[in-house]
Amino acid sequence: MLKRLFSVSVILFTFVSISFAGSVPNMQEGMWEITTKIEMPGMPMNMPPMTNTQCLTKKDLVPQSSQPGQECKITQTKVTGNTVTWAMECSDQGGGMKGTGKINYKGSSFKGIIKMTMTQSNMETTMQISGHRIGDCK
Repeated sequence: MLKRLFSVSVILFTFVSISFAGSVPNMQEGMWEITTKIEMPGMPMNMPPMTNTQCLTKKDLVPQSSQPGQECKITQTKVTGNTVTWAMECSDQGGGMKGTGKINYKGSSFKGIIKMTMTQSNMETTMQISGHRIGDCK
Protein backbone atom coordinates (compact mmCIF):
# COMPACT_ATOMS: atom_id res chain seq x y z
CA MET A 1 0.00 0.00 0.00
CA LEU A 2 2.83 2.44 0.84
CA LYS A 3 4.49 1.63 -2.48
CA ARG A 4 1.25 2.41 -4.28
CA LEU A 5 0.82 5.70 -2.40
CA PHE A 6 4.41 6.60 -3.17
CA SER A 7 3.76 5.85 -6.83
CA VAL A 8 0.62 7.96 -6.76
CA SER A 9 2.46 10.86 -5.15
CA VAL A 10 5.07 10.73 -7.89
CA ILE A 11 2.52 10.29 -10.68
CA LEU A 12 0.33 12.94 -9.15
CA PHE A 13 2.26 15.47 -11.17
CA THR A 14 2.46 13.42 -14.37
CA PHE A 15 -0.11 15.05 -16.57
CA VAL A 16 -0.36 18.40 -14.84
CA SER A 17 0.28 20.83 -17.66
CA ILE A 18 -1.49 24.12 -17.42
CA SER A 19 -2.21 26.51 -20.28
CA PHE A 20 -3.10 30.08 -19.50
CA ALA A 21 -5.04 32.61 -21.56
CA GLY A 22 -4.55 35.51 -19.16
CA SER A 23 -3.27 35.51 -15.59
CA VAL A 24 0.11 33.95 -14.83
CA PRO A 25 1.35 33.58 -11.24
CA ASN A 26 4.47 35.36 -9.96
CA MET A 27 6.82 32.47 -10.71
CA GLN A 28 10.43 32.57 -11.90
CA GLU A 29 11.12 30.05 -14.63
CA GLY A 30 14.11 27.78 -14.12
CA MET A 31 15.40 24.68 -12.33
CA TRP A 32 13.49 24.01 -9.10
CA GLU A 33 14.06 21.70 -6.15
CA ILE A 34 10.71 20.20 -5.13
CA THR A 35 10.02 18.42 -1.84
CA THR A 36 6.93 16.28 -1.20
CA LYS A 37 5.92 15.03 2.25
CA ILE A 38 3.16 12.40 2.43
CA GLU A 39 0.89 12.14 5.48
CA MET A 40 -1.53 9.26 5.96
CA PRO A 41 -3.99 8.95 8.86
CA GLY A 42 -3.49 5.84 10.97
CA MET A 43 0.12 5.38 9.96
CA PRO A 44 2.48 5.44 12.96
CA MET A 45 5.30 6.88 10.89
CA ASN A 46 4.94 9.03 7.82
CA MET A 47 7.13 8.43 4.81
CA PRO A 48 10.31 10.51 4.61
CA PRO A 49 10.09 13.55 2.34
CA MET A 50 10.96 13.02 -1.34
CA THR A 51 13.01 15.62 -3.20
CA ASN A 52 13.59 15.98 -6.92
CA THR A 53 14.63 18.72 -9.35
CA GLN A 54 12.82 19.86 -12.45
CA CYS A 55 12.72 22.72 -14.94
CA LEU A 56 9.48 24.68 -14.47
CA THR A 57 8.08 27.23 -16.89
CA LYS A 58 5.05 29.49 -16.95
CA LYS A 59 3.41 26.99 -19.33
CA ASP A 60 4.05 24.07 -16.93
CA LEU A 61 3.60 25.45 -13.41
CA VAL A 62 3.18 22.17 -11.54
CA PRO A 63 6.00 19.59 -11.26
CA GLN A 64 5.62 16.60 -13.55
CA SER A 65 7.03 13.10 -13.43
CA SER A 66 6.05 9.73 -14.77
CA GLN A 67 5.37 6.38 -13.19
CA PRO A 68 4.73 3.22 -15.25
CA GLY A 69 1.25 1.73 -14.96
CA GLN A 70 -0.45 4.88 -13.67
CA GLU A 71 -2.58 7.30 -15.61
CA CYS A 72 -3.69 10.66 -14.23
CA LYS A 73 -6.00 13.18 -15.81
CA ILE A 74 -6.56 16.77 -14.76
CA THR A 75 -10.31 17.44 -14.77
CA GLN A 76 -10.29 21.12 -13.70
CA THR A 77 -7.64 23.83 -13.50
CA LYS A 78 -7.88 27.40 -12.24
CA VAL A 79 -5.37 30.23 -11.86
CA THR A 80 -6.21 33.12 -9.54
CA GLY A 81 -3.39 35.57 -8.93
CA ASN A 82 -0.45 33.54 -7.61
CA THR A 83 -2.57 30.47 -6.81
CA VAL A 84 -2.98 27.43 -9.08
CA THR A 85 -5.69 24.89 -8.15
CA TRP A 86 -6.72 21.67 -9.88
CA ALA A 87 -8.81 18.52 -9.59
CA MET A 88 -7.57 15.20 -10.91
CA GLU A 89 -8.37 11.51 -11.28
CA CYS A 90 -5.79 8.71 -11.41
CA SER A 91 -6.18 5.06 -12.34
CA ASP A 92 -3.84 2.11 -12.21
CA GLN A 93 -4.01 -1.67 -11.97
CA GLY A 94 -4.88 -1.53 -8.26
CA GLY A 95 -7.81 0.92 -8.52
CA GLY A 96 -8.20 4.64 -8.72
CA MET A 97 -7.81 7.88 -6.85
CA LYS A 98 -9.37 11.32 -6.96
CA GLY A 99 -7.85 14.48 -5.62
CA THR A 100 -7.38 18.21 -5.52
CA GLY A 101 -4.29 20.37 -5.36
CA LYS A 102 -3.35 23.95 -4.62
CA ILE A 103 -0.01 25.75 -5.04
CA ASN A 104 0.80 29.34 -4.06
CA TYR A 105 3.76 30.91 -5.86
CA LYS A 106 6.00 33.65 -4.44
CA GLY A 107 8.53 34.37 -7.18
CA SER A 108 11.31 31.86 -6.52
CA SER A 109 9.36 29.59 -4.14
CA PHE A 110 6.02 27.84 -3.72
CA LYS A 111 4.07 25.93 -1.10
CA GLY A 112 1.03 23.79 -1.58
CA ILE A 113 -1.13 20.87 -0.57
CA ILE A 114 -2.57 17.92 -2.44
CA LYS A 115 -5.32 15.69 -1.08
CA MET A 116 -5.94 12.32 -2.71
CA THR A 117 -8.61 9.72 -1.85
CA MET A 118 -8.48 6.08 -2.93
CA THR A 119 -11.82 5.29 -4.54
CA GLN A 120 -11.93 1.68 -3.29
CA SER A 121 -11.12 2.31 0.37
CA ASN A 122 -11.84 6.04 0.88
CA MET A 123 -8.38 6.29 2.45
CA GLU A 124 -7.16 9.89 2.25
CA THR A 125 -3.57 10.97 1.72
CA THR A 126 -2.32 14.51 2.20
CA MET A 127 0.84 15.70 0.50
CA GLN A 128 2.59 18.89 1.54
CA ILE A 129 4.68 20.20 -1.35
CA SER A 130 7.21 22.99 -1.48
CA GLY A 131 9.74 24.17 -3.99
CA HIS A 132 12.40 26.77 -4.58
CA ARG A 133 14.28 27.89 -7.65
CA ILE A 134 17.91 26.75 -7.70
CA GLY A 135 19.10 28.10 -11.06
CA ASP A 136 18.56 28.15 -14.79
CA CYS A 137 17.27 25.18 -16.76
CA LYS A 138 19.94 23.12 -18.47
